[in-house]
Amino acid sequence: MSAITSGRTWRTPMLVLAAAAITVILSMGLRSSFGLFLRPVSADLGWGREIFAFGMALQNLLWGAFQPVAGAIADRFGAGRVIAGGGVLYALGLYVMSTTSSPLDFHVSAGLLIGMAQSGAGLSVVLGAAGRAFPEERRSWALGVITAAGSLGQFSIVPLGQAFLSTYGWQVSFVLLGIIALLIIPMGPALQGRAEPLTAADDQTLGQALREAVAHKGFLLLTLGFYVCGFHVAFIGVHLPAYLVDRGASAELGAWALALIGLFNIVGSYTAGVLGGRRSKKYLLSTIYLLRAVAFFGFIIVPVTITSTVLFSAAIGLLWLSTIPLTSGLVAQIFGPRYMATLFGVVFFGHQLGSFTGVWLGGYLFDTTGSYDVVWWAGVALGIAAAIVHWPIDDKAVARLEAIQAR
Repeated sequence: MSAITSGRTWRTPMLVLAAAAITVILSMGLRSSFGLFLRPVSADLGWGREIFAFGMALQNLLWGAFQPVAGAIADRFGAGRVIAGGGVLYALGLYVMSTTSSPLDFHVSAGLLIGMAQSGAGLSVVLGAAGRAFPEERRSWALGVITAAGSLGQFSIVPLGQAFLSTYGWQVSFVLLGIIALLIIPMGPALQGRAEPLTAADDQTLGQALREAVAHKGFLLLTLGFYVCGFHVAFIGVHLPAYLVDRGASAELGAWALALIGLFNIVGSYTAGVLGGRRSKKYLLSTIYLLRAVAFFGFIIVPVTITSTVLFSAAIGLLWLSTIPLTSGLVAQIFGPRYMATLFGVVFFGHQLGSFTGVWLGGYLFDTTGSYDVVWWAGVALGIAAAIVHWPIDDKAVARLEAIQAR
């Protein structure tokens, strides 16, 4: 019996799935709206873009740094408390963002508080909680559904954020988004549960699980590949709206570009989850990263128009978070679901290092060169590199897990 449902029969797998989906709709949707605020906040406060970009980069870095800790707490004491705490920090961080008047204020609120909030209410802890509720044959599908839900949040909340921004300005908009973040808190009870042994013979400790993973070459390659995913999505999420306006497009097109990415990723993430249960996850990941490189290349060699933006948004949307059910699924497939939140949290730190690099580098290079071109071309090169590093991963279950499963 799964760790989540044991002794708590009302927490059925489908209820867990629904609560997990709602949580990521809110947490990922709110985060996806932040790129809309880069230009207005920077203009109002007299900042260059690097200050806002560094706050977002710090958020991603701290999110990744706190993620293994949040995963370990969830595995040890239960995911529900961690997720509810993330909701509280999310609302607090957004409120403090609304009162910001200096770079330090912004870096503490958008960077530290929202980064901690994401580590608690973001994908890693939620996927770990849900992954234990489903058997191996349905786990990849469930992880794909939850990841797709995050994109539904992007599709629905980003236009709402733009509507708030156009009507009330950025300060009131952050307050309104903070009120929405409070809806994460009541999802905690349905996701309560902690790691439990697969069988009575499964006596592995968390420390042993971490040592086993670090010694596995595939774990390192997954982490390196996920760095590229973070670089891509964070750069696009924060800088694409500003990039489009710089090229003569409207602010509304930037918002709808992010929303379209979210819409098409509903299809992409769900499809990746389904295919991950039938095909090799590592080869699917290689294909996704190679196609991302092609999409980046195509977008930067053509003029920015409504058509090119829509086509790019649709293409990158299909590939956006489709890496997550496959990467998290590989972690559970190789090492088992017991400490999935912690182990995926470590891999996710690599993702957030990439996010820090992509967001900060975009702001720094724009302020120093007046262009995003170098970062776009870096995205192409990194996509090709990620396609290569996933290919040799040994995706068989470790010997310890195979022995347990054979009993």
